[in-house]
Amino acid sequence: MDNRPIERAVRWTRSSRCSASGACVEVAELPNHLVGARDARIGDASPVLRLSAEEWHALLTDIREGALDLPA
Repeated sequence: MDNRPIERAVRWTRSSRCSASGACVEVAELPNHLVGARDARIGDASPVLRLSAEEWHALLTDIREGALDLPA
C-alpha cells in the first residue's frame, strides 16, 4: 500500500530554530501511532522515516545526550 497520500494529508511541522535555508527536519503524527520525519528542503518529495512512539522517544533522547554526535 502506498502511504504517500496519507503523508501529504498530515500536518508537518518544523522547529522554530530551523534555518532560512530549510536545512532541517519536519515531523508529523502519522496514522497507527507512528511519527514521521522527512527532509524539509524537499517536502513531499522526501522519503519519510516512520518511527513508533518508543523509537521516536529513544531517538530524541540520544540526540539530547549527544550519543549521535560526530567525533570532533
